[in-house]
Amino acid sequence: MWPPQCFAIHSAESRLYSRAMPVLCRACLTRFEAGRRCPSCHSPRVLAHPELEQLSIAHMDCDAFYASVEKRDFPEYRDQPLIVGGGTRGVVSTCCYIARIKGVRSAMPMFQALKLCPEAVVVKPRMSVYVAVSREIRVMMEVLTPAIEPLSLDEAFLDLTGTARLHGAPPAVLLARLVKEMEERLGITGSIGLSHNKFLAKIASDLDKPRGFSVIGREETETFLSPKPVSIIWGVGTATRAALEKAGIRTIADLKRWDRADLTARFGSMGERLWHLARGLDTRRVSRDEPVKSISKETTFNEDISDRDLLEGHLWRLAEQVADRAKARDLAGRTVTLKLKAADFSAITRRHSLSSPTQTADRIFREAQALLFAYKVAGPFRLIGVGIADLCADAEADRTGDLLDPGAGKRAAAEAATDRIRAKFGHDAIIKGRALK
Repeated sequence: MWPPQCFAIHSAESRLYSRAMPVLCRACLTRFEAGRRCPSCHSPRVLAHPELEQLSIAHMDCDAFYASVEKRDFPEYRDQPLIVGGGTRGVVSTCCYIARIKGVRSAMPMFQALKLCPEAVVVKPRMSVYVAVSREIRVMMEVLTPAIEPLSLDEAFLDLTGTARLHGAPPAVLLARLVKEMEERLGITGSIGLSHNKFLAKIASDLDKPRGFSVIGREETETFLSPKPVSIIWGVGTATRAALEKAGIRTIADLKRWDRADLTARFGSMGERLWHLARGLDTRRVSRDEPVKSISKETTFNEDISDRDLLEGHLWRLAEQVADRAKARDLAGRTVTLKLKAADFSAITRRHSLSSPTQTADRIFREAQALLFAYKVAGPFRLIGVGIADLCADAEADRTGDLLDPGAGKRAAAEAATDRIRAKFGHDAIIKGRALK
């Protein structure tokens, strides 16, 4: 016998698919009214919602992006738990859904992930490949709308308001076509959240992963949000959640009981934001090409390191990865950043502003090396990181000579030649000696 709550859900779902309303087949993109299967292809992958053809703000999130690319390129990994990340003391960049079933999560320490899933295959990230796939997805999005706001390589907001007339189909159909094309052409799956603002669209995209498509309409907004925990709000982390719980706020319904002025008085600007989001109010626009503020890469060592030669070896490899990311995005940085974390977990960050922007690994490394040399604490260190900030277009990068370093121009030209060779024959075609430290 059905438990009462399951019977209620089942009955509500039956009513949803039985009454006349817009229904979309995600398999063949046929649109129809009522029914749990597509009348054209008989697929059960159908989506029904009263506001399906009225909503236009979407969030697209690739499913376990890095891991999906690895499984696409290396079919032998397809049925295995896969983790993309660093060594035993590094962290998980991402993992496939098989590993997630075992409890592995992004940003989890690697030793913990391997304890939960010892049979997992662990691979290092291939950022240049992920960037290339991301660019292909971006081209597909550009066909639908110019209003795209990337959040990372694998997710973005899209505003498809006013595109139905141009494309001859409502936004829901265009989005279903997008993820269908991604899967067929690139071998990458994605999940869609469709709503009337960014806040709700992002929540919706997480509701039915992987290969999901969820809708939150205007009429159901407050009913949907009320029972949800406050942690569903983007930006409410551990510290904010603890502060809210101290005030007796655990759910959105709890939050709605607070007066706007009282929330603001207690939590400042965050209280103002919470008051609006608890009611599903979000007036932020989808901002095309929100600027990337920095590019960085760090590594956590298997064992704490004091040896400066070893630290410089790691620094060089990180500088190469930062440079690769910058080149892939056609960006350069006017500031180089060095990050160190000591064995006692205390962290320091040092920055140096450049006379002209750079995107070369050679210059990023040399600037970070100077910052490391200037830091007098001997260590040992458990983490080192390097990055560039104050970004600009690469047209401005490495164009002027350096009077204090006459060889800089030749090294930049040599690096450009190295990039061309690696693009043709692979990254390991040329390896610098310092990378072997």
